[in-house]
Amino acid sequence: MTLAHMIATFCGVGHMRPAPGTWGSLAALPVGWALFALGGVPLFTAGIALVFFGGWWATAVDTRGKADHDPSEIVIDEVAGQWIALLPVIIGLSHTGGPALALWPGWLTAFIGFRFFDILKPGPIGWADRRGDALGVMLDDVIAGLFAAVLVGLGAYVSHGLLGI
Repeated sequence: MTLAHMIATFCGVGHMRPAPGTWGSLAALPVGWALFALGGVPLFTAGIALVFFGGWWATAVDTRGKADHDPSEIVIDEVAGQWIALLPVIIGLSHTGGPALALWPGWLTAFIGFRFFDILKPGPIGWADRRGDALGVMLDDVIAGLFAAVLVGLGAYVSHGLLGI
């Protein structure tokens, strides 16, 4: 297994069946939490940048010369998108100082919201997916992650702001 394939499949997680994208998103959760636990928000956000740029490179290398520009085993894009969706939760954890699972509704909303937007690909998510190149593979999940992050933020606002929970 080449380095590019190892990165693109998130250490082989992308070969899990069925629904490798969902497995990639699930695998991103504990790794994202570990990054936060080790280095807080700065390490977590650096991880997002590293996964995006490393994933872009790995996807380009792994799909070079192949007809399929976005094979299902490539899940590094799901990792990037899932971590972006988690960013409001991670920032919330940094402010509360509480245990990670105390914000379980945010974790769940980030996961389900990201998968929802990634699967349905509305608007700009679908545009990015149709690019047909490695950047498009990464961008559709980044945009889906941004949509999910907004959903998480709105959920937190309703829960903690409007309802005062």
